[in-house]
Amino acid sequence: MTLALPIDPEANQLLARSPLALLVGMVLDQQVSMEKAFSSPYVLAQRLGHDLDARELAGYDPEALVALFAQPPALHRFPKAMAARVQEVCRVLVERYDGDAARLWADPADGRELLARIAALPGFGRQKAQIFLALLAKRFGVRPPGWQEAAGGYGDPEAHRSVADVTDAESLRLVREYKQQMKAAAKAKAAGD
Repeated sequence: MTLALPIDPEANQLLARSPLALLVGMVLDQQVSMEKAFSSPYVLAQRLGHDLDARELAGYDPEALVALFAQPPALHRFPKAMAARVQEVCRVLVERYDGDAARLWADPADGRELLARIAALPGFGRQKAQIFLALLAKRFGVRPPGWQEAAGGYGDPEAHRSVADVTDAESLRLVREYKQQMKAAAKAKAAGD
């Protein structure tokens, strides 16, 4: 079980072997496609010349990091904001988890504790934390007791709601349809308010 996005195979391999790359992909997964968000850690690693390191990114010169994010093709449509967010997350990893992203999910007592740890990261609201929890459980086997309940609807094994549910082209299509339906519903609700 790993992530199977329609991106460069080496980018998928990096996500599978590097907990930090996976977490950075999730940090970037907003206002860009899943493919863009989860392939950007690979591009960043190429620009750095090695796999991602939380200590290095936490201490990186902020302007230089923005330059790495903004270099064409930009890693995100908001390179300055997302470079800062990635740096903030890496600083938390250094302070709380000795720079090791995998320690974030290594030994939680239950799903609620894991959800709380994820939600404590900069930029992770409840929904994003639930998606990442579901991604860890469904694709990487991180399943503390109660993980499905903590992940909410994203924990449903039959769901096609997020990156956690992408296993092939068909599941990607179903996730995209779900997201389009949610956007349309939100737009209709906003128009009715």
